[in-house]
Amino acid sequence: MSAPRILIVGPAWVGDMVMAHSLIQTLLQRHSGAVIDVLAPRWSLPLLARMPGVHEGIEMPLGHGQIGLATRWRLGRRLRGRYTQAIILPGSLKSAIVPFFAGIPQRTGFRGEYRYGLINDMRSLDKARLPMTVQRFTALGLPAHAVMPPPYPRPRLTVDPANQARLLRELALDTSLPVIAMMPGAEYGPAKQWPLSHFAALARHLVASGRQVWILGSAKDRAAGETISSQAGAGVLNLCGQTRLEDAVDLLALAQAAVTNDSGLMHVAAALDVPTIALFGSSSPAHTPPLSARAKVLYLGLGCSPCFKRVCPLGHTRCLFEIHPSQVMEAIQDL
Repeated sequence: MSAPRILIVGPAWVGDMVMAHSLIQTLLQRHSGAVIDVLAPRWSLPLLARMPGVHEGIEMPLGHGQIGLATRWRLGRRLRGRYTQAIILPGSLKSAIVPFFAGIPQRTGFRGEYRYGLINDMRSLDKARLPMTVQRFTALGLPAHAVMPPPYPRPRLTVDPANQARLLRELALDTSLPVIAMMPGAEYGPAKQWPLSHFAALARHLVASGRQVWILGSAKDRAAGETISSQAGAGVLNLCGQTRLEDAVDLLALAQAAVTNDSGLMHVAAALDVPTIALFGSSSPAHTPPLSARAKVLYLGLGCSPCFKRVCPLGHTRCLFEIHPSQVMEAIQDL
């Protein structure tokens, strides 16, 4: 029997895409020699190139919220005859259209947004038995009758030494002092962001203890990085917006530790096995924890959290404000 060819329809968020590597590893453990492609947004293709076991990343040419039925039909026709199974990770109707148009015989996914007919291997999601996103992804790679929750391999990302050397040279970075990476962004919203004044206070402590701080993030995080670096002073470098996602992978791999909100880069750091301090407030570490034995979660578990809101509905964000820089510094020393 020939090895299966499997198309995974990937998620839209960085952290979820990293966690999808647990599914990829599970499939390869079950099916030796399987060919696994991932249909995903353009931004994620360099990240997929760093995931062992991914044969090809295929660009989904439509953005968030776009139906583009004709575009999906053309893409489905182009993929026709290539796969024995599709695994659809998002719960939306539109995410199941391309595998249907591609005529993939087995189309696996959880019951979601009116997807009857588009998905013919429909699974019922028991959130109590599968509280973690990574468990839900991994479960779709197993038979419907498999014991739940399934064990999951931790996600892994590889480093490109040549790109790493280029970044050190072009950004004039010096690694003679230990590096602590800070990731102050959270794409979902401010209710997931530790106060910038706390990041700055921690950065001052780190520099005083003989370390340097690199702030990583997208162009959207540039202002936050500038606030931290200006308040913290010398020894803190704001790299937000100066790197691509794959560059952040290579720079994070050089860090002695990372301090991060619950964000996509948190999952990147964990997949690189960098000691990671993960700060949770409005979201829950029971749902999307950093998947690493070298990670420590700081979470107060107040009565109002997790609320899963983009902005604190009570206006105070105590769930994060009351995690003090001294606690994070202690956690770094422990790791």
